[in-house]
Amino acid sequence: MVLEEKPAPMKIRANVAFDSQRGLYDLTFKALGTDCRIQYTATSNDQAARFAKEAVKWVADFETKYSRFRSDSLISVINRNAGGAWTEIDAEVESIFAICDDLHFMTQGVLDPTMLPLIRLWDYRDNHDILPDEKSVSETRGLIGWSKVERKLGAVRLPLKGMALDLGGFGKEYAVDKVAAVAVGNGIDDCLVDFGRDIHALGQPPRYPAWHVALENPENPGSVWGSLAAKDIGVATSGDYRRFFEHSGQRFGHILDPRSGRPVYNGILSVTVTANSCLEAGVLSTAVCVLGEEEGLKLVEGTFGAEGCIVMNSGIQQTSKFHERMVEN
Repeated sequence: MVLEEKPAPMKIRANVAFDSQRGLYDLTFKALGTDCRIQYTATSNDQAARFAKEAVKWVADFETKYSRFRSDSLISVINRNAGGAWTEIDAEVESIFAICDDLHFMTQGVLDPTMLPLIRLWDYRDNHDILPDEKSVSETRGLIGWSKVERKLGAVRLPLKGMALDLGGFGKEYAVDKVAAVAVGNGIDDCLVDFGRDIHALGQPPRYPAWHVALENPENPGSVWGSLAAKDIGVATSGDYRRFFEHSGQRFGHILDPRSGRPVYNGILSVTVTANSCLEAGVLSTAVCVLGEEEGLKLVEGTFGAEGCIVMNSGIQQTSKFHERMVEN
């Protein structure tokens, strides 16, 4: 068995400022491959600074341990051992893998932490002069399957050489919820955690009944088509309108369907979901992109506390109560 070795924690450069007009502290930094921003109230500068320090440390520790982009992360160690030895894991990792079980089941298998081989095959950042052929897609699909991962108390193993884990399908959303919990643990009741538009809204900002969350127009990125009133909920948006490549006039987005082994192409431009947590909202929004309009809306409507909206080439579809969260402009 390969023992888990703790890598040196990554360093995050953060900035916190107080906006006297809005009565909010504003903490910003880059992590998890995106821009992170936390707006919050505090009763004193000491409380504000203590929370900021704990929040940034939690994110740094999480990325150090679970990022596939770090060669010394635990995830990278597990991936290097694919087809070989077991890797030792702790109770925290076991709890995250248990979450993977739940999410995989909830999304009918379309959220699969073993998708990394397919992600590499269709990497939108690469030049694709020639698209992956059927043989390469089929062979890569053979490496996919959460049920293939072997687990026992305190250890995990990927049985096939070439298999690889990636928690990117839900890791950022999980981190958002955890940082919101850090805020609560520091006595902060009003806080908006926003990691690359994956959001957890606690309470409300001063002088307003809720936080306002803008909804980006996927047909004109940078512009807004509406906004949500968010209070004690998670909000997430998924879509392929920012991360994609083009080949022979066709766009191939970064969201992949493990069932076909190919990028999703079903007319959906973006999906926004509100739920009881950012993790739930993020997983549902991605699942809807894969499952499509009809099955996706059924999934959201069948999830307690969740509402969703789909922006498509043909128009907008939403669950029955999504409009109740919209803010009239």
